[in-house]
Amino acid sequence: MTEQLTPAQRLLGDFAPKMVELTDEVLFGDVWKREGLSPRDRSLITVSVLAATYRPEQLNSHLRLALQNGLSQEELVEALTHLAFYAGWPSGMGALTQLKAVVESDV
Repeated sequence: MTEQLTPAQRLLGDFAPKMVELTDEVLFGDVWKREGLSPRDRSLITVSVLAATYRPEQLNSHLRLALQNGLSQEELVEALTHLAFYAGWPSGMGALTQLKAVVESDV
């Protein structure tokens, strides 16, 4: 039976094993599983920060995760529209364009 690779393992594999370990065990194994915030809330925060700081490479996977964690398309559209007024129009528009592509690709 073949073990399924994590996204970090697929992205970096043996190239950066410590970064893969920290991503899988610390970030997603500890930080994301802490009590105090639901995965849905963590996704909303993460998507907002990635959009506000214009991190499109990371945003796509976190938009998908946000949808899996219970955020609706409408809630993400509203959050990213709101964000545009505080983080800048290009950040909001860019993030909304990515969300549209994610939603359309999953249809």
